[in-house]
Amino acid sequence: MGSFALTATGAALAAVDSAVPALVKDRFASRLMAKDATLWGADAESEASVRLGWIDLFEGSRALLPEITALRADLAAEGVDRIVLCGMGGSSLAPEVITKEAGVPLVVLDATDPDQVRAALEEDLQRTAIVVSSKSGSTVETDSQRRVFEQAFMDAGIDAASRIVIVTDPGSPLDEASRKAGYRKVFNADPEVGGRYSALTAFGLVPSGLAGADIETLLTDAEDSAEFLGDDVEDNVGLQLGAVLGGTLPLRDKIVFADAGSGLPGFADWAEQLIAESTGKLGTGLLPVVASGDAPELADVADDVLPVFLAPLDEAPGDGPAEGTRVTVSGTLGSQLFVWEYAVAVAGRLLGINPFDQPDVEAAKTAARGLLDAQPEPAEAAFVDGAVEVRGDAGLLGSSGTVAEALRALLATLPGNGYLSVQAYLDRHRQADLESVRSPLAAVTGRPVTFGWGPRFLHSTGQYHKGGSPIGVYLQLTGASSTDLTIPERPFSFGELIAAQAAGDAQVLADHGRPVLRLHLTDRAAGVAQLRDAIATLAGSGEGHHENG
Repeated sequence: MGSFALTATGAALAAVDSAVPALVKDRFASRLMAKDATLWGADAESEASVRLGWIDLFEGSRALLPEITALRADLAAEGVDRIVLCGMGGSSLAPEVITKEAGVPLVVLDATDPDQVRAALEEDLQRTAIVVSSKSGSTVETDSQRRVFEQAFMDAGIDAASRIVIVTDPGSPLDEASRKAGYRKVFNADPEVGGRYSALTAFGLVPSGLAGADIETLLTDAEDSAEFLGDDVEDNVGLQLGAVLGGTLPLRDKIVFADAGSGLPGFADWAEQLIAESTGKLGTGLLPVVASGDAPELADVADDVLPVFLAPLDEAPGDGPAEGTRVTVSGTLGSQLFVWEYAVAVAGRLLGINPFDQPDVEAAKTAARGLLDAQPEPAEAAFVDGAVEVRGDAGLLGSSGTVAEALRALLATLPGNGYLSVQAYLDRHRQADLESVRSPLAAVTGRPVTFGWGPRFLHSTGQYHKGGSPIGVYLQLTGASSTDLTIPERPFSFGELIAAQAAGDAQVLADHGRPVLRLHLTDRAAGVAQLRDAIATLAGSGEGHHENG
């Protein structure tokens, strides 16, 4: 297939050789492209029967293109050329990678941190329109973002309704309310496409197209790849990719992504949600780890790690070392989006799970709502070290009295086949360099380390944390904001919302018996510096390291 290529070595190649012939014999490819909802077993059939719209969405998606182009021209004629996307999870991750690959500006607001929301709100409001993307319309983050922008437009003397574009499912509460409010445009998406499969629907196309991305070529490339994926043949790359994800024996359930010059910045973040939310359930699943080429996980590959390299399309995918286990994929963005969606559906079959539900996503939202309703006082810190308030149960912290000691105590609970998840409920732009703690922590522990920005990961890897293999330990980072930001007609502020989201998720993880260390940075810059020093202390002492295996 010209726009997508895959090579596999070691255990990944063995998975292709063992799993693909059975998939071909079962006619999985042709049945999937014919929307056969029985492919994942009787328990999954009812959900799958209303979640396969992504397979043949091309005609419906192409019908949106003239409307998107016209709206972009109309807005530009009014001097409106700054697009802010208010969306979470599948509503934001695809537009972010599409616009990054295209090199066009899109402000992705998938946050409740007051500083990050304020920054999006205060820049060039006169030339700003917002796209509010939510399947149901009940997503608390997006509703709050819409409210604060609507108020800001009105306060600036701007006709708010003319600056608000909605993407939602037909008949949703947001659909009806938006039409009643007279918002600029309401785009309806296919209700039979789940959020993480929505990259090539209105959710991916509207904000990307309004920002100036070439979404027509994106669709063409995806459709070209789909043409080959219905073939029941052993060189079907979708079957092969699904086999390497879900068919290694024993299962290599940590999928470590490294970008090897693919030209698709942010692609692994999109794939992370697709894989984790689709597979992380029933105590099993695949944990995606967004890393870099020099990541410790790839220097010394454990037998539960599957290295995946995203290579440029013009590079022969066989380039690079052939020893050991690795997968190299390359392709245009449209083909990559569609083939990965297809492959995750294949992996679901091999793992024996329903890839289209997300049974544990709601738990953290429910806990956060309860905390918002109750408005409890924050839990007392176990102790304070400099600019860091440390929280965790006594059984975890023991006699710890410093950040380094608390971190050491958390890492001591990490099983030999486990992972560490770092969850930062902070401003992902101003504190962007915090992501660089991931590799040192992986070196210290000798285990895969994930890094997620809260609350956006709750709509992504949060499903795996609660429903996947119970082998994770969690480091949660929160921080004091310079000033809070109120939410119009809501009894809570953004500061209270993000605090409740962090506390709610920690509570649910603890209820699942997972170790959680919470560090609250009373001064963000000083607290981040302290965390780095603590990690360096552990690295210097050689503590926390697990043998691979």
